[in-house]
Amino acid sequence: MSDTQRTTPAGTPAGAPGPAAPPAPADPALDYPARAVVDLAAIRDNVRALAGCAPSAQVMAVVKADAYGHGLVASALGALAGGATWLGTAQPSEALALRAAGIGVDRARVLTWLYPPGAPLRALVEADVDVSLATRWAVDEVVSAARAAGRTARVHLAVDTGLGRNGIMPADLPDVLDAVARAQAEGAVQAVGLWSHLAFADEPGHPSVVAQADVLDEAVRLAERAGVVPELRHLANSAATLTAPRTHYDLVRPGLAVWGMTPVPQLGPPSRYGLRPAMTLEARLATVKRVPGGHGVSYSHHYTTPQDTTLGVVPLGYGDGIPRHGSGGGPAGAPGGPVLVGARPGDGGRVLRVAGRVCMDQLVLDLGPDAAERAGDVVTLFGAGDGVEHDGVPTAEDWARAAGTISYEITTRLGARVPREHVGTHVLDDGARALLARDPSRQSTERTVRA
Repeated sequence: MSDTQRTTPAGTPAGAPGPAAPPAPADPALDYPARAVVDLAAIRDNVRALAGCAPSAQVMAVVKADAYGHGLVASALGALAGGATWLGTAQPSEALALRAAGIGVDRARVLTWLYPPGAPLRALVEADVDVSLATRWAVDEVVSAARAAGRTARVHLAVDTGLGRNGIMPADLPDVLDAVARAQAEGAVQAVGLWSHLAFADEPGHPSVVAQADVLDEAVRLAERAGVVPELRHLANSAATLTAPRTHYDLVRPGLAVWGMTPVPQLGPPSRYGLRPAMTLEARLATVKRVPGGHGVSYSHHYTTPQDTTLGVVPLGYGDGIPRHGSGGGPAGAPGGPVLVGARPGDGGRVLRVAGRVCMDQLVLDLGPDAAERAGDVVTLFGAGDGVEHDGVPTAEDWARAAGTISYEITTRLGARVPREHVGTHVLDDGARALLARDPSRQSTERTVRA
């Protein structure tokens, strides 16, 4: 049919105008005035760098919390392209979403570890997801799920070696091991791993790191004496993967570092470890206007213009996950979160700080009296590089410092209404790209662009 031909509803006279066609649905990814660009090539390269730090261990890429805000399935595929053989999730729903997207055991083993009684354990067993056991009741529920599914459940025993969070206390371990040994003899479970989590890994050299490894070693010996011989021991998170070889064991579990951020910023920028941030958060200026000196900016006028100047409104706020604690000014004159205006620093770009309070949907920049920016120009809140201290593009770590938090929170809290645009898909194999194209869990504001 030509561009000028159309079909008409039954009963409409030939040549008579039919009902107006409904407007094409808006694409939120195109309409939203900001985007988070996620580079899958960076994720791949980061995993390769982490594997190089722990050459004797497998790599589990921890993709919980929507891959720290980067997009679950696409980011998981990027990590697998870098050599990860495991994916880690906190919630069972995250693990099931990976399997539903087509990431089967031929691509990765998946471990999930945080759930209350009544969790969908049968679905996990049927999906061939490894399940962590952190308490005695969990053994009984996993065994019941395995019997109902008619197959063996793969389990990892989580031991509290000193973090004081989830996990079996060493004093309770013999009772749990006895139950696991009986379930193993029945064929209901297979003990795949024994693991724990570190409390002070982000303080390299802290004595608790070695002390926790010693407790894990004793737990392994106790398990072996009980007839529960784990195939894998794992303890290291991102920080320990980078700085504590003693903890690498058979598998390392980096999370933050997979996305190119360092958990030990006190030791230097990510590039020190061969990492580069995978996410760039950009927005287009919504309003640019001249104001006089002495003009209050945003709620409570915590910032007042020192001279006649130009203000720029960035259409991102705490409703998008931009921390309100990244506001600028206030009684203490705190510097706000950094934003790059224009090109990279050194190429004509300028790093400015948020002026006044961050609002739900917007924040304001004082562009200066000689500003040439116009509405629609792109600004960068954070991206790849070594940060403002090194005369680079602002990073999530820079925003974390401005807000008094950690970089984990900056990307993870990024709101769902901000489109995620995945680039660098050339690093994926044909099968992975096909999975990504048909991923049923992808949000309408999430696009993938081949780059």
